[in-house]
Amino acid sequence: MHVLEAIKTRASTRAFLTTPVTQDTLHELLNTARFAPSGTNTQPWQVAVVNGASKQRVCNAIAAEHIAGEAQRPDYQYYPKEWSEPYKSRRFACGMALYGALAIERQDKAARQAIWLQNYHAFGAPVVLFFFIDKQMEKGSWFDYGMFYQNVMLAATGLGLATCPQAALAEYPDVVRAELGEAYADKILVCGMAVGYPESTASINQYRTERAPVNDFTHWFLDKESA
Repeated sequence: MHVLEAIKTRASTRAFLTTPVTQDTLHELLNTARFAPSGTNTQPWQVAVVNGASKQRVCNAIAAEHIAGEAQRPDYQYYPKEWSEPYKSRRFACGMALYGALAIERQDKAARQAIWLQNYHAFGAPVVLFFFIDKQMEKGSWFDYGMFYQNVMLAATGLGLATCPQAALAEYPDVVRAELGEAYADKILVCGMAVGYPESTASINQYRTERAPVNDFTHWFLDKESA
């Protein structure tokens, strides 16, 4: 698959087949993603790959916190505390598209809550990746991390896999660290990612969010000869 096609066709997937993803395939995925650039080649990414019983255990533990009404306690603030335009409208449209694909009305809070709970189970994906970073690293390394994270999703697309990047899997990082053990005890949990083969016919996988056109986010300062 051409890289331009992978960028345009990649989409967040929320329904997966039960087909296992082999360790060889996961290794190829990460072996490709590792070529992401980073400032002074620091390569700040660290990844925990879980499936099977381990995946079930950690996802159950995260979901249990939500079900019990425990407050989210992420290692960092992902979203702004107050929303302004155009971000507020984009966020609203995203939610409406998702629930619209499932024909769930806005007032059906029980159905919406059931869908939200699936976040903590990685939407049934057979594999979850948890992404960690050392506490000493600063904003530049987080910028680098985004390039690696995107590489993971594009490489997955090229391998016929589907992904869903998930901030929700980092809402209870202490629970994840406790399940994964000492190796991550002093690391910041950046986010998670569901990985698997897509259930292409699932309604939840049919909707797509819109992207702003180039001239909405670009100002051109070109020489007339280049225009």
